[in-house]
Amino acid sequence: MIEPDPDRAARHDSDGQASPALFHVVLFEPEIPPNTGNIIRLCANVPATLHLIGPLGFMLDDRRLRRAGLDHSDRARIHHHQGLDACMQALPGARWLAFSTRAERCYTRWQFQPGDALLFGPETRGLPDDVLARFDADRRLRIPQRPSSRSLNLSNAVAVAVYEGWRQMGFVDPD
Repeated sequence: MIEPDPDRAARHDSDGQASPALFHVVLFEPEIPPNTGNIIRLCANVPATLHLIGPLGFMLDDRRLRRAGLDHSDRARIHHHQGLDACMQALPGARWLAFSTRAERCYTRWQFQPGDALLFGPETRGLPDDVLARFDADRRLRIPQRPSSRSLNLSNAVAVAVYEGWRQMGFVDPD
């Protein structure tokens, strides 16, 4: 079972000290368990912490979530927040970036830094207008795609963004 327990949310180095994450991946009201499971796997394998903002469209012990995350949940840093404000308060030093198909700025034109919080919306509707309105236009990023196509799968979009940021930093691992 995947439990967003703050006591086990951080990976630890050999001295038992919490290891830093390079990024914070923030999912706003995710709906599809396998997508979140894939993102858990991603966050376990890159220097990223996953933050889930409720309400979630599934239970955290969903078998589809467990299957997609496989055995990675014990290595992933996962936090659950009741709302966006609670998550923002938990990450006071983060530079927040909102990913949306409605944004103008391409994600490759952003200079990622350690501690950035990458916010993604629910699969069926994306980030609501009132959430997007909280971010300046230069902090709203899009991943280019063909105009006639549907948006990317959430786990694919998160992977594209995280790997671009990590690439910009030379794939350093803070562990």
